[in-house]
Amino acid sequence: MRVMDEQSLSDNIANLLQRVRRSAGKSQYHNGDILVIAASKGHLAADIRTAHACGIMHFGESYLQEAIKKMAALEDLHLGWHFIGPIQSNKTAPIAQNFDWVHSIDRIKIARRLSEQRPQHLLPLQVCLQINISKEASKSGTTIDALPELATTVVELPNLQLRGLMAVPAANISADEQRDAFSEMREALAQLKGLYSSVDTLSMGMSADVENAILEGATAVRVGTAIFGPRNR
Repeated sequence: MRVMDEQSLSDNIANLLQRVRRSAGKSQYHNGDILVIAASKGHLAADIRTAHACGIMHFGESYLQEAIKKMAALEDLHLGWHFIGPIQSNKTAPIAQNFDWVHSIDRIKIARRLSEQRPQHLLPLQVCLQINISKEASKSGTTIDALPELATTVVELPNLQLRGLMAVPAANISADEQRDAFSEMREALAQLKGLYSSVDTLSMGMSADVENAILEGATAVRVGTAIFGPRNR
């Protein structure tokens, strides 16, 4: 693996932030700052350090062991760490112990384990519920219909704080279908906000669809390629 050129990384971040600002200015649903989460899985700790120097404070990881190594290498920085991948039952303890946010809770069993395993000296884990908005068999996430039961359970767990919803629409759909999926997520979040005062986050939008996500009300975007380029293999 090679460390990314600092100027290229700086330029990528500046371009992305411009895209975010431009889309937020066009969105009728925008009423605050958009949280930019750099999806840093598959990228080096040195690149994360450079991205932080360029103003990125939040980083999203999906590969647990890789993430923990990078956290150790970057412990001198004040970073927000977001787990954004599927969660296996045997991985809940290190996730609960090391991350600030989890965006991918999709079942009650995982939520309960995260709460039970969250260290008491840490603040509650900030969580989003993942919706399989395109109903893809290969993708994690609960359904809109099952959302009320999952949300009711999560808000009662002492070491979790429900913040909102997350989704990844199917990649092979048209721009209009994509906007429809994002719109459905926005409407689901509005219903959830009416029930729980802690809810304020709609986590959706990646490198290719960040504009459409923000236009439909995203408050957090998870962007990897547009910042770091293709992942190291």
